[in-house]
Amino acid sequence: FSAEQEAQALRKAMKGFGTDEDAIIETLTNLNASQRQQVLITYKSTIGRDLIDDLKSELSGNFEKVIVGLMTPTTMYDVHELRRALKGAGTDEGCLIEILASRTNGEIRHINENYRLQYGSSLEEDIVSDTSSMFRRVLVSLSTGNRDEGTFVDEALAQQDAQCLYEAGEKKWGTDEVQFMSILCTRNRCHLLRVFDVYRAIANKDITESIKSEMSGDLEDALLAVVKCLRNKPAYFAERLYKSMKGLGTDDSTLIRVMVSRSEIDMPYIRREFLSMYGKSLHSFIKGDCSGDYRKVLLRLCGG
Repeated sequence: FSAEQEAQALRKAMKGFGTDEDAIIETLTNLNASQRQQVLITYKSTIGRDLIDDLKSELSGNFEKVIVGLMTPTTMYDVHELRRALKGAGTDEGCLIEILASRTNGEIRHINENYRLQYGSSLEEDIVSDTSSMFRRVLVSLSTGNRDEGTFVDEALAQQDAQCLYEAGEKKWGTDEVQFMSILCTRNRCHLLRVFDVYRAIANKDITESIKSEMSGDLEDALLAVVKCLRNKPAYFAERLYKSMKGLGTDDSTLIRVMVSRSEIDMPYIRREFLSMYGKSLHSFIKGDCSGDYRKVLLRLCGG
């Protein structure tokens, strides 16, 4: 890997008449995130121009969004997406839920630090001013990045938590959402997987069915996302991708965000889950749903 060679290749792809999109796709998708950051710095030092500015001026639409996303450091990409979800036209609740429910404590702490540095307000302040009621409280809880990350399962507490969830929902007239939030957003993953097993034995149904029947709207979506991410994160992302493409029209912002943010983390697992859940490959889905350079770059990120 030579950052200088890659920087020159990118400059060549953009210089003069017309842009060589294939060369840009080829260069950037063959590098990993840290190599792309080295190229960014080298481009500036050897060519004296800003690579992202150059890319933005040469490219457009969804293709541009994917390429710029790839050139953005991982944490900053999440920060920009959260800001867009909160401060753009209308709130993109799906984006807020997806990022906050799926990132680790460490990732969320980095997001918080960088968000404040970038925008001068805290992520929590912006969530509070832009969302409401119980949904707001779940997002605030997730945005603290304070979930127990141990692996200890306290059997007595698991029984108690499951009973608590049962009494807060199925057994009660009306739902005590605070109980759901405090258990689902703070306990460690191994413990909660045990709680879900016990819950099924007590309530005779899966925790997700109870959430669906007891909650609605954004709160339901948020708590379901938390449960799905705890159980099987790649399957959660496979479902996000499927929903972004199925039916009429494509939810490009979700499709782009998941493909860019997971491309180096768990894409092979997401592909495997996608195939087993929907009987078709992610590759074929993208192929049928997108076109042009946008399709080319997404297929490269998808691999397989």
